[in-house]
Amino acid sequence: MEDFPNWLESIPFPMIITNQQDEIENYNSLLFKLFGEVSIGANLKELFHQWEARGDLFISAKKGDQAYLLQYNNVEYQTQTSVLYIVSKDTYFQEKINKLEIENKELEAVFENSTEGIYITDCDGVTLKVNATVERGLCQKKESLIGKNMKQLLLEGIVKETITSKVLAQGKTIHSTPTNQFNTLIKTAVPILNELGEIKKVVTYIRNLSELNHLYQELKKALEMNKRYKDELEKLKSNTWWDPNVIVESKLLIDVYEMANRIANFDATVLVLGETGVGKDVLARHIYQASHRGTKGEFIKINCGAIPKDLLESELFGYEAGSFTGADRRGKPGLFELADQGVLFLDEVGELPLVLQVKLLRVLQDKQVQRIGGTRPKSIDVRLIAATNRNLKEMVEKGEFREDLYYRLNVLPISIPPLRERREDILPLVKSILNKVNEKYGITKEFDTSLENFFYSYKWPGNVRELSNLVERLIMTVPHKFITAADLPEEYMEQKAVTNEITLKEAIEKVEREILSQAVQKFKNTYEMAERLGTSQATIVRRLKKYDLSSSALSEI
Repeated sequence: MEDFPNWLESIPFPMIITNQQDEIENYNSLLFKLFGEVSIGANLKELFHQWEARGDLFISAKKGDQAYLLQYNNVEYQTQTSVLYIVSKDTYFQEKINKLEIENKELEAVFENSTEGIYITDCDGVTLKVNATVERGLCQKKESLIGKNMKQLLLEGIVKETITSKVLAQGKTIHSTPTNQFNTLIKTAVPILNELGEIKKVVTYIRNLSELNHLYQELKKALEMNKRYKDELEKLKSNTWWDPNVIVESKLLIDVYEMANRIANFDATVLVLGETGVGKDVLARHIYQASHRGTKGEFIKINCGAIPKDLLESELFGYEAGSFTGADRRGKPGLFELADQGVLFLDEVGELPLVLQVKLLRVLQDKQVQRIGGTRPKSIDVRLIAATNRNLKEMVEKGEFREDLYYRLNVLPISIPPLRERREDILPLVKSILNKVNEKYGITKEFDTSLENFFYSYKWPGNVRELSNLVERLIMTVPHKFITAADLPEEYMEQKAVTNEITLKEAIEKVEREILSQAVQKFKNTYEMAERLGTSQATIVRRLKKYDLSSSALSEI
């Protein structure tokens, strides 16, 4: 008999399958080794001339599921490796056989589909079984490997090394690890022992580290990316605009604050430019808080246009006792001295008189300040931030502002765009002010869509200051909870009438299209747009198509 069923071959002892008439239907190779060729269909009595049944050793259906121990040629087969099983093929055993075949197929599937190479030899190093991974790795069909000794395969150059011989010689598990960057295989050879402790088989597991190295590199990149995200998050957490009191939504204003962060720890003079009410003082305070001076000195602010010119000098530079009539007997330090180690913010610096411009220039050059009536200068360490809504360059040309001071102040210029140019900030600002006023006074006022449309479309010549003033005014003067565009003060009615010339739906669509148009330029893809605008990615895609907004974001949907 040349071929034996796989499931019978997996049984480690001689075995015969019979039908209920004791006719032989199948057997395995171990039985073949004992008895030679056996005729299929022959009766057991033809194979065994003398045998003795004993009652409780092995299951058989021959006589009421009795079990038998076979004696052949006066040899009683009792050990695990030589006991002979004779199984009658009835329903019970057919079920067992079917189950065993299924399990064998499952194990075979696991064996073949393992990502690790599995190489099995007998106790002499002869190849018994290999899986598909080994075939691919060696570029050899398993038929050309099975039956060959590992030494022969080495001589033929099919394998470059083998640790099977080491396992056979030492009788223990052997590991082989890569010795250089080109050797990417790690091998583990394990001896399989019989009940006498003798090596019966050697199973070698082969793992290719190339894939693991690839996964390691990918993991390394992911960890590095995660670290960058963490660093960026920490950086963003330190930014003032994450404070609920400071609203930064538009890309224009984000760019301004990112610039402020970059120059925060450079002590050069900063000149903040922008219209009245855009938030120049808020930005100046942010630079102070983001710098190392935020924990060392004070933030001192003075509006150069709000203090009489004859008092401005004493406010800035201080005075000694008895310097002039009405002076404090103890003298008074100026704002430069009070801001030592910190920041002095000169708002509306364009209103500074020419005579004080000269003195300010000297302080910036010498890093020293001298009080009115004083005889000795005092060294100071102050960073100066100036701000103005005027065009200092034109003032220089007209002779109203010193050119040398202008260049001293204009070292790090930052321009804040007006509110009408960064409309993404308007509604978040409105919501922030509304929440703060509601909380402050314990009320629950709300704005309807018509009023929000007005806020968004209005030009806001007074910028954030005007917006804040109007929002607070509406909250505190309108008696009902829901505030609409009809509740606007009379001076804003003309703008409201212009807004009402279109339908509410048209107004909403106009606002929505403008917001999406700006978002397309600001964000990298539709997922980021959806996250920042507080909606779903699918909604963003539909809206972009609705308004025919083509962008690189659409290619990344």
